[in-house]
Amino acid sequence: MEYHKPVMLDECIEMLQIKPNGTYVDATFGGGGHSREILKQLENGKLYAFDQDQDAVANSPDDPNFVLIEANFRHMQRNLRVFGVQEVDGILADLGISSHQIDAPERGFSLRFDTKLDMRMNTARPFSALNVLNEYSREELNRVLKEYGELAKSWPMAGAIVHFRENAPLQTTGDLKKALKDFEPRLKPAQFWARVFQAIRMEVNDEMGALHDMLEQASAVLKPEGRLVVMSYHSLEDRPVKHYMRTGNFEGTPEKDFYGNLIRPLEPVTRKPLTAPLDEIQENPRARSAKLRAAQKIAPRNGR
Repeated sequence: MEYHKPVMLDECIEMLQIKPNGTYVDATFGGGGHSREILKQLENGKLYAFDQDQDAVANSPDDPNFVLIEANFRHMQRNLRVFGVQEVDGILADLGISSHQIDAPERGFSLRFDTKLDMRMNTARPFSALNVLNEYSREELNRVLKEYGELAKSWPMAGAIVHFRENAPLQTTGDLKKALKDFEPRLKPAQFWARVFQAIRMEVNDEMGALHDMLEQASAVLKPEGRLVVMSYHSLEDRPVKHYMRTGNFEGTPEKDFYGNLIRPLEPVTRKPLTAPLDEIQENPRARSAKLRAAQKIAPRNGR
């Protein structure tokens, strides 16, 4: 069984502009599809891949040009320095959750299975969906559902979770569905549950905090004219990527120097995000929501 089918593989590789002797980072190793394609392009170059999921670590290729670092990509700069790497030619990040994680019932990422609430990308960490759903206050649950799930009825939904656990703790994905059954819409119920699960998963793994850390570190470790290529699957991820590539901050507010030049470490390569072609979407439905953006490290100007 294939671990994970990489989305827009050709477009990712093209945007990286791989040099045979260059140094690259796959910030989200996952099933290794992107890494294996990068390795095909390398001669004496090096690829450092990051992943905190033990299932992904077990899928690591045996290649002298490849190093897998078992860590969250938010610690990219520190871990690269351990290997003596100060600068790299390109970084690729395929955000979100892998098909393998969704399809593994015991991980608790999918509403398709009635299984233990978990949703940890790093199973060595003690903090899981159980902690969020059973220990967070109504106010905290409201924040998670509203901010990360963009759910209109987040406050009453948070109240329903608190009310449910007064009798017994939420233990399984089935318990979560029971707690929120009255909010399931008649139209597009799957979309509703996908947002609920997304919100809890993003809180468990601090995905937005990790993304912000990764983007700032990526701009620091890239060589001048090095490429950052990021693929996101929903607006919550795409927005900070777009803002940071365009303005150098997460608010999207342009700042200029005395000469009128934008103060930013990166310059977008793609004016608009690339999306998957129809034939790929038909073959791999996960590609439907994918947005691919690329930016290049700005070389220092002469004399300044």
